[in-house]
Amino acid sequence: MIHRLLARPPRNLDASRTRHLIEGRRVLVTGAGGTIGSELTRRAAALRPSQLVLFDAAEYSLYQLDQQLRETRVSVPWTVALGDVRDRARLEQVFAEQQPEVVLHAAALKHVPLMETHPCEAVLTNVGGTVNVMELARQTAQAFVFVSTDKAVNPTNVMGATKRVGERVVQCLAPQGTARAAIVRFGNVLGSTGSVVPLFERQIARGGPVTVTHPDMTRWFMTVGEAAELVLQASTLPKAPGDAHVYVLDMGEPVRIDDLARQLIRLHGHEPDLDVRIEYSGLRPGEKLTEEIFYAAEDVGPTEVEGVLSARAESLDCQAMMNHLLSLLAAASARDEASTLSCLHSLEPRFGSSPA
Repeated sequence: MIHRLLARPPRNLDASRTRHLIEGRRVLVTGAGGTIGSELTRRAAALRPSQLVLFDAAEYSLYQLDQQLRETRVSVPWTVALGDVRDRARLEQVFAEQQPEVVLHAAALKHVPLMETHPCEAVLTNVGGTVNVMELARQTAQAFVFVSTDKAVNPTNVMGATKRVGERVVQCLAPQGTARAAIVRFGNVLGSTGSVVPLFERQIARGGPVTVTHPDMTRWFMTVGEAAELVLQASTLPKAPGDAHVYVLDMGEPVRIDDLARQLIRLHGHEPDLDVRIEYSGLRPGEKLTEEIFYAAEDVGPTEVEGVLSARAESLDCQAMMNHLLSLLAAASARDEASTLSCLHSLEPRFGSSPA
């Protein structure tokens, strides 16, 4: 049912690109138990890596993924590694044992309202975790992929601001190592654990009401399969060691959440406003009415992969950024929320402006 909500023609993608990236190589996926991480794992497994390393802090999600791979009789070897990207010692152990050549970094805290009330935790995972993984990956890996979000563009919430800082971390650290780095931005994934779709379906099953934030709110959506495949395709684009480029997935046209709710109600055999009522709840803390996928200063152009755009940004003062970064991580480690938010604003001045 979820796939019927987006009617897009299939993209003309070259499967040999991703096979050349993955086949015969040791691949590490962080956040492997999540929606995107698990789909990246399944797709990578189909490309015959020499070893898959599945890293996640969520025990049950990792167990579920391990069981799925066993049940589907995946033919490539894999290792389950329980751990948190915040834990540098654990990451060092995994990197030393597994020597990953391709690192797909999908681990993140992503729930916008929850991160508004837990800014220190968001910083420690989304920024500190990215520093840890990138610093280790740049030493030995050939390719590194940072899974970002449209909420990193002109961020009005903590989650988006931390992911924007994560993008800059990768851009500053990659040139000092051997890995070709791809930063990949995209919007919402239909049916993911944080998506509105499962929420709407539960509300419809109860007979309503279905709660929509605002009648004019729009979001970009992709299926998890589309997103994962294009993330892998984008990861093949950087050409030289130390390259770090931002890529944005072509999300098509934004979808009105109100239209999405009404379409789902009809797909369940009901009539909106008659059988199932819709209620408007208002913007939550940190939410925008509409999202963006590019900065005005970014030079946007096509790439050789259909559905992937390149976004070339202004140069960064990496030394100044790293100085601010140390202050940010120290404040977050001390659970000093006021200082954490202040440091986050210093790193990303657009953060804290009013929602659009």
